[in-house]
Amino acid sequence: MARRRILIIDDEADIREIAQMSLEAVPEWEISTAFSGKDGLEKALREQPDAVLLDVMMPEMDGPATFQRFQETIAISHIPVVMLTAKVQSSDRLRFLALGVKGVLPKPFDPISLPAELAEILGWEA
Repeated sequence: MARRRILIIDDEADIREIAQMSLEAVPEWEISTAFSGKDGLEKALREQPDAVLLDVMMPEMDGPATFQRFQETIAISHIPVVMLTAKVQSSDRLRFLALGVKGVLPKPFDPISLPAELAEILGWEA
């Protein structure tokens, strides 16, 4: 199986660390992290990940604004983005999905099931 690269963009260090450890449980996955939308965009351009796990609530450039920049940047517009959010009401989920994200995962997430949930959204085997 080919290696998959996932970029986690979240301003909270503990969330980044837990998500990274959780996803690294899948041996075929390589995980990198970014602490802001701007940092995430730069890393995505440089690393060309296979998917992005993006926090909604971040200072300066939030998740939806970061996703918009992904869509406007030809070199990374094809990368599937999954939103990670504490706003799990159906209206919020629908709003994020309407932006064109691949899926929405709740925060806090279960580190044990996160790889399987992400794989299911992306249509990957975990």
